[in-house]
Amino acid sequence: MPPRILTKLREVLRGKGDQNAARLRRKRAVAHLCWKTWPTLRLILLIAGYIWLLTIPSSLHGQWTYIDENALQPSQVSTYWSWSDVHRADRYLDELEALRERNASSHEFATFIATEFRKLGIPSSIQNYQFRTLSETLSGTNSYAVLSAPRASGAEAMVISASRISRTGKEDGTMNLRGISTVLSLAAFLKGYSLWAKDLIFVVSDGYLDGMQAWITTYHGASQSNMIADSLNLSSGSIWTALNIDYPGHSFSHLGVFFEGLNGRLPNQDLINSLELISRRTGGVPMTVYDHYGRGEYPDKDMASIPWWVPPVAKNTEAVKEYAYRAKNVLRHVGYQARGRASGVHGLMHQFRIDAITVFAIPAHGPHGFHALGRVLESTLRTTNNLLERLHASFFFYLLVGTNTFMKIGSYLPAAVLVSTAMLFSGLGEWVQARWVEIPDVPGEKVAAVGTRWTSRKRPVLPALLIVVGTHLAGVLLFYSVTSSWVTSNKNITYPLLIALVFQVPLLLALLTIRKSSPDTAAPVHMILKSINLCLASTVISVTSVLNFSLAATLAVLLGVPLIGSGPGKLRHVKVAGYCILGLGWILFLQREVELALWNWEVLGVWFAPFVCIVYVPLVVQAAVATVITH
Repeated sequence: MPPRILTKLREVLRGKGDQNAARLRRKRAVAHLCWKTWPTLRLILLIAGYIWLLTIPSSLHGQWTYIDENALQPSQVSTYWSWSDVHRADRYLDELEALRERNASSHEFATFIATEFRKLGIPSSIQNYQFRTLSETLSGTNSYAVLSAPRASGAEAMVISASRISRTGKEDGTMNLRGISTVLSLAAFLKGYSLWAKDLIFVVSDGYLDGMQAWITTYHGASQSNMIADSLNLSSGSIWTALNIDYPGHSFSHLGVFFEGLNGRLPNQDLINSLELISRRTGGVPMTVYDHYGRGEYPDKDMASIPWWVPPVAKNTEAVKEYAYRAKNVLRHVGYQARGRASGVHGLMHQFRIDAITVFAIPAHGPHGFHALGRVLESTLRTTNNLLERLHASFFFYLLVGTNTFMKIGSYLPAAVLVSTAMLFSGLGEWVQARWVEIPDVPGEKVAAVGTRWTSRKRPVLPALLIVVGTHLAGVLLFYSVTSSWVTSNKNITYPLLIALVFQVPLLLALLTIRKSSPDTAAPVHMILKSINLCLASTVISVTSVLNFSLAATLAVLLGVPLIGSGPGKLRHVKVAGYCILGLGWILFLQREVELALWNWEVLGVWFAPFVCIVYVPLVVQAAVATVITH
């Protein structure tokens, strides 16, 4: 560019005259512009974030799944699972059903399974365990076997597992007998081949989740204060991948994949993509996300998933049907991940860096059974056997919106970040407003008429910080109270008292620490409290969005508008009542969810319960206090 043009541009940008004065003028102009457009920018960010959240299930986002790890080579081998293996699985099933009919104990089931493994020439053992929780004592017996790889040192291993209780039987106790039969028949079949480069570990866990938690925790030498479990007599190397088999019905029409782990962890996407390819090409079985049938397979079910208020004309459009199908998958995923729950037995292994999924045979009147399932599992094991290192090439952060459609983290992460940014700007705006106040000018020698001027004032940070610390200490007290057996056994009395206590502690701190002063000399404490509250909530959402997007999105929806709208003003009492319901209504109205969250914390170490009590509730209480106090 010619020097003359550069000089002209420099003059335009920097201005003429004193450069320091020009720089100060630019800074003031930018600051004035930012302050003038701050409310509009905040509103735009907030609306954009919520709109982005609503568009996540739409076809605007997402791309086809693909295999990243070249070593996998899914569906590239000939399978040898035959009808004789199906017959063997049927015989195992007959014996397991006989045990069920005579109401055999967990120990009898485990002993029978371990004995069958030994009959096949595979070393096996059992493990007794016990968990103590607030409401019950869980005990059971796991059985497991280790088939050593004939061509390797045993430094790596793969797990094939099945729980005694199916995921469909968490309430009624439906047993996963066909899943266990498949594991036993697979063990007999796989032992006949010498191509395995990794040890094969077969685990039949008792219960639904508790049995696998006891086994996998003991296998890795981790301790748990409320667990008593036998040490393992057999062991192997580092577990890389795991397949959990859940086959509760007589036959099945689809294979569903469940993949969420504890505390929002996900397996490498290559494992899911490999299963989808193998299921479709090798087994001839359609695969679905969870137990949701694919769009278009059952038109009546497609229509039932669309809300009633959608106009009939729109219901019949392909775009709306596609959106409803994807939204159902996304909401199911958010339900598991946001609460930190494992969607199956496989999810307990993610905490030890094991890529694991559950293969769920969706019950139906045919057409598939042991034969199709065996072929799919054999080919999948042959695929993971090819690995030279742990799965790492594909994604660990994704949304699986369809069987072969997913969203990368960059496609959905901005939704929560935009809302958190709007909250951050609101907090910073409150902080600036707390510093400056507009006061009238007194006429004097230099001022001819009465006007106004801006002057700075003190910001009482310490009282606001004490209230913030007090709310989080109250949250700690709340958590230890709801995990107390005495409190939970008298919840009709103790829960309302806890709600009152959590709100009264910060209010008492506010009364003790806040001193009345003129708004011209010191900013109201509620402005400082609101500023800290918004900045803290924004930080929590931003950090959480990378680790657990579903939880961050849930927080953005629940906290975004309510926290921005806190503060004294019209309908103050209505807002405080709303904060009470938003922050602590779950204690009274969602008691079953509270019980599940506490069970997951005690047995599985899920952090959702302490997060809600120590982080979420205090943030809402701070907004309520900022609304109550007026000075």
